[in-house]
Amino acid sequence: MPQLDPSPWLAILIFSWLVFLIVIPPKVMAHSFPNEPTPQNTKNLKADNWTWPWH
Repeated sequence: MPQLDPSPWLAILIFSWLVFLIVIPPKVMAHSFPNEPTPQNTKNLKADNWTWPWH
């Protein structure tokens, strides 16, 4: 049965994993987003209590 012969499929499996592990991660990590987030003003805002008549 030819599908049980591991010689071509093992090479394809190893080569595909080498591509996934070596070639693709640097390309993904080098990607830069066009709109980098800017840090907002980090001052603490005063939280007002609500005075609703619940009773």
